[in-house]
Amino acid sequence: MSPKKLVWPAVFVLLALIVGFLAGNFFSGKSLARRLFLNTNNKIDVLLDIINEEYVDSIDMKNLTENAIAKIVDELDPHSNYIPADVLESINENMDGRFAGIGINYIFHSDTMVINSILPGGPAEQAGLLAGDRIITINDSTVAGSHFSEDKMLEILHGKVGTLVKLSIVREGTDSPREYTITRAYVPLNSIKAAFEITAGIGIIKIYDTFTNTTYDEFIGAMAKLLNKGCQSFIIDLRMNKGGSFDAAIHICNEFLPRGRTIVYMEGKSFPREYVTANGLGTLQDKQIVILMDQISASASEIVAGAIQDNDRGLVIGRRSFGKGLVQNQIELSDGSAVRLTIARYYTPSGRNIQRKYEMGKTDEYNQEWFDRLSAGEGLYQDSVILNTSHSYYTLNGRKVYGGGGIMPDIFVPLDTTELTSYYLQLENKGIFYQFAFEYSDANRSQLKTFTNSEDMLLYLKKEVSLFDVVRFAETKGIKRRTSLINISADQIMNMTYAHILQNFFGEEAYFSMILNNDPLVQRAVEEIQKGNDSPEAVANMKYKEH
Repeated sequence: MSPKKLVWPAVFVLLALIVGFLAGNFFSGKSLARRLFLNTNNKIDVLLDIINEEYVDSIDMKNLTENAIAKIVDELDPHSNYIPADVLESINENMDGRFAGIGINYIFHSDTMVINSILPGGPAEQAGLLAGDRIITINDSTVAGSHFSEDKMLEILHGKVGTLVKLSIVREGTDSPREYTITRAYVPLNSIKAAFEITAGIGIIKIYDTFTNTTYDEFIGAMAKLLNKGCQSFIIDLRMNKGGSFDAAIHICNEFLPRGRTIVYMEGKSFPREYVTANGLGTLQDKQIVILMDQISASASEIVAGAIQDNDRGLVIGRRSFGKGLVQNQIELSDGSAVRLTIARYYTPSGRNIQRKYEMGKTDEYNQEWFDRLSAGEGLYQDSVILNTSHSYYTLNGRKVYGGGGIMPDIFVPLDTTELTSYYLQLENKGIFYQFAFEYSDANRSQLKTFTNSEDMLLYLKKEVSLFDVVRFAETKGIKRRTSLINISADQIMNMTYAHILQNFFGEEAYFSMILNNDPLVQRAVEEIQKGNDSPEAVANMKYKEH
């Protein structure tokens, strides 16, 4: 047999072996492609593709992918997170300082949805809805007695700007329902809840919950109001403020600092060091300032406190802040979801990074450490605050400050627990103040509507609403009377009750005015201002330490 005749059978046998090998080991051409082109950059995509095509049962691949992405991001630092598409819109609305809806606050009372208050500037106000109106139907669907969940109600009342919602309401003193068709619009969500003169020449501004994209504009408006009243010293209350808009915090700092002063700087692996400095155009450079903060004050709040403290510009009073010194960039994805990814660390003017210690992928332990700090009593005793003294820095005029673990205030003021009994906490946790205030307001709406300011209404309430009224109401809600604890918490109980009633008629500023006027931390800030201890010269010389 010739050599050529021997070659061809061998070739055919070899080809058959190769085909069999490929069929047996890869089952399909796609499996071969996967192995040929698999690398560390596409391994997750390949794995999901394999699961989708070859897993024994049908899989909800969208849900699996969403969970996988969230878990991947969770393996990073505690402040990087994945935002699904179905919640991104509401998060963006909150950051923008507005939401799309009709602008009402409501409560379910006796299985009926009752408007508790109307948000100023919203469509409901323009349409003529009033506090106390009972909503019977929404878009021809009966809601009275239907036990709709809060999420369901929000879903119905919120919606796209320009869309319509039809309401049928019953108003006190009328027999037949009234029909309203309201066009949804953007309703402002103000982050500045109160701005008023707390005592002669001293104004207070409460920036609550977050800094939004509108906070700076709100701040300028609030300052203008207080300056017109003659205020020359200011308390900025950042307690319970978790942060938010970086730009808003920067612009507020700029109002107080002279040209060239560092406000903050940032740096990361792919983020070259970038300094943010005051431009010298701030209108409040000659005004005195005190910053209030607590254990929840974080991020943007800490940028403001750090800039004021490190520049010896004013006093920081309260309790150690949360300790978030990481900068996130929100990257929106093509399916409407987004990733908030940490891209840099920020540093206060003295060079401090105040981020608490964390380990990658251990968010639960990170959050627990914060709770452990509180449990150890750091809100009650200054000696319980453990500072990282190995990370010491110096302010503009040489005062020692520390990095890592939040900002320690210049003056530590512990939580006031003198009236914080277990009975009071029961009332608060079960919403008794809110419920009592609504029922009292609803039953006495005609009389209370005659008051044109919160001061006169408060004088009236102090004569008409007693501690016994609140205690008796709480008993109807299952809270047992405890006389000794009630006596201890009496003033706090009544202050909260009055604050909620005032809020129903005069809004959030009336509520916070009532609370802040009776706040020990605010009172301490007023004392320091009146002593002159908040001026830059006094701060630099640490006059606040003198007794």
